[in-house]
Amino acid sequence: MAAAQERLTDGTDGMDDAKEEDPDGRDTTPAPFRAAVDALRTARLRAEIEVEPTRPPQRLAPFSYALEAAVVHEDEDLADGRLVLLHDPAGHEAWQGTFRLVTLVRAELEPEMAADPLLPEVCWSWLTGALQSRGLSYGEPSGTVTRASSHYFGGLAARPAASQIEIRASWTPREGLGGIPDTAAHLASWCELLAQVAGLPPAAPGDGSVVTLPQRRGPQPR
Repeated sequence: MAAAQERLTDGTDGMDDAKEEDPDGRDTTPAPFRAAVDALRTARLRAEIEVEPTRPPQRLAPFSYALEAAVVHEDEDLADGRLVLLHDPAGHEAWQGTFRLVTLVRAELEPEMAADPLLPEVCWSWLTGALQSRGLSYGEPSGTVTRASSHYFGGLAARPAASQIEIRASWTPREGLGGIPDTAAHLASWCELLAQVAGLPPAAPGDGSVVTLPQRRGPQPR
């Protein structure tokens, strides 16, 4: 997933296990957040989607954890993205909850798809549809869909024009027992969005692989 790392990371490697500790060295990371991060490792995803932890953004919430993913088919990266889990134990007025999921998804577009005037609406419906298809409860969704075209000149004139789609979105996953959202299902839904943006056909029932994330990278307090 080197290509995705080059595009998405901020110049740092993955974080080692990081915990918020009190002066006595005791771990004070909230149990719901630890459980929500652990659940991400149980998600069953398509074999074409490679997922691994990456450095989370700072200062967005007291606790955060991030994953990056790439859709790889026949050694070609078709789409990539980042999913960030935020947690504020005190709650956040704009979130209407204590957890928030934030995402960025990007992909190259075929010319005929790039010309579709309804493309932004379709891409947004892929996200909401992926969540709804799993019966997930969520609130306060917001985001943007951006379509861009690149044309090359001078020394780059031999390159064909290219179009890209970028989806930035966030939503509040509703909390279940113990105040913990079903982060594994939300991750699986997000990966369905990645697959659709990449142009993959629907997965066959039961097709998937268990994602095992490196244990040395853990929840990251602010």
